[in-house]
Amino acid sequence: MADNNTVARPYAQAAFEVAQESNALAELSESFAVARDLMSDGQIAAFLARPSLNDGQRLEFLTGLFAKAVGEGSVFAGGSDHGTNFLKLLLENRRVAVLPEIADHFDALKAKVENSVDAVVTSASPLSAQQQQEITASLRKRLGRDVKLTTEIDENLIGGAVIRAGDVVIDGSLRARLEGLANALTK
Repeated sequence: MADNNTVARPYAQAAFEVAQESNALAELSESFAVARDLMSDGQIAAFLARPSLNDGQRLEFLTGLFAKAVGEGSVFAGGSDHGTNFLKLLLENRRVAVLPEIADHFDALKAKVENSVDAVVTSASPLSAQQQQEITASLRKRLGRDVKLTTEIDENLIGGAVIRAGDVVIDGSLRARLEGLANALTK
């Protein structure tokens, strides 16, 4: 069986091309974000996998979920023929479970075109607004791209921070430094 990322890539590319042609990148990105959240719910995925349902019932269920989550005009809630056709295609090919991976690939394509990157800073304690601005400016300079920064707290880090921006990982955590010191002492 193919890896979900391998399966998702061509679907994301096709959706991206259609969205780019119709100037709907932001709208489709929002719909994919909702799809990612909905499909991460195991109960929804289990319901959609029921053999007693036909594709029409699955489509009606999905568009209803999107309408409740985003609104009637949402791409996947029947607000767009492209969105409805995309869901039909996924259902016909039994690929609706890969919607989260499709969303990830779509976001990566969108970020590349927009010359931006999403960065996540995981720290032991909350960062001040000034610290966030400094990290954003440093990343922008280092990566040469616009940076959309989000923060997370992980008290297990003890101190410092771990920054993930695309393929770049900068581990400046105290935990990593202590592990490095321990490794150096045991050699």
